[in-house]
Amino acid sequence: MSFFKKFFSKEKEQDLDKGLEKTKSNFFDKLSRAVAGKSKVDEEVLDELEHILISSDVGLDTTVKIIERIEQRVSKDKFISTSELDFILKDEIVQLLAENESEQIEDFTLHSNHTPHVIMVVGVNGVGKTTTIGKLANQYKKQGKKVLLGAADTFRAAAVDQLEIWSERVGCGFFSKGMNTDPAAVAYEAMKKGLDENYDVVIIDTAGRLHTNFNLMRELSKIKTSITKNMESAPHEVLLVLDATTGQNAIEQATKFTEATEVSALALTKLDGTAKGGVAIGITDQFKIPIKYIGVGEGIEQLQIFNKQAFVDSIFKK
Repeated sequence: MSFFKKFFSKEKEQDLDKGLEKTKSNFFDKLSRAVAGKSKVDEEVLDELEHILISSDVGLDTTVKIIERIEQRVSKDKFISTSELDFILKDEIVQLLAENESEQIEDFTLHSNHTPHVIMVVGVNGVGKTTTIGKLANQYKKQGKKVLLGAADTFRAAAVDQLEIWSERVGCGFFSKGMNTDPAAVAYEAMKKGLDENYDVVIIDTAGRLHTNFNLMRELSKIKTSITKNMESAPHEVLLVLDATTGQNAIEQATKFTEATEVSALALTKLDGTAKGGVAIGITDQFKIPIKYIGVGEGIEQLQIFNKQAFVDSIFKK
């Protein structure tokens, strides 16, 4: 039984396959055209493969690594047929991703020495940040955890209302000071509530500011500092939410946010709505920060643990 089979139900596997359908179709359609009429992997095929990987938003740096590794195999084995290319490409991607030594979590079980366990969620507007918070809260609530959502995204229209709706849907606690209030103050008081009322998990939503604005990114540092005032070890996670449909812009956002705050994990959303799922390969390769969660559909249960092997298996599944 594979590692993937041990921890993923058939339903989860089907959700992943469906979520990556556009990426898979886009990738293999292009690959099939690239090798049509050719019997071996030559320089022309590799040039086409390089273009395919880049256009699938794997990213230039990661694409170069993959092509160089395949070139070494071609040089060593002298002759590699185009029919073998799928296997070799999959093998090289799996090996490349395995070099990221981030711990592979198996499920949503919360392993924490801290009560409450505090998660600060960051990301630009429109990436699915609030939805990801709601889905994550649902997973912890199913474990019997007492969960509090703190509405520190106080500037975006309806952000507070959206988070409150999610808290009601999930059946968890909610703290807000309303719109146009100080986000750092909201985070501070949400933390105090979490401690005073013995919550197991506190998730703080933050303003989805443009990652190019230094002053607004500095606001994230203020929020983090206000959380620490109530609990020195908090936040225990800083989760950056990225939208897969933005492709290489997601990598740019990750770069900027990791410069601005100590991001410890990534969530990649909307994989079901894009052919740019290859960005997950580039992000995993280029950042030492693990992709922890992926969104493969709009359903409340369609937030999944990111498993590198399962992800590649799904893309290459015939």
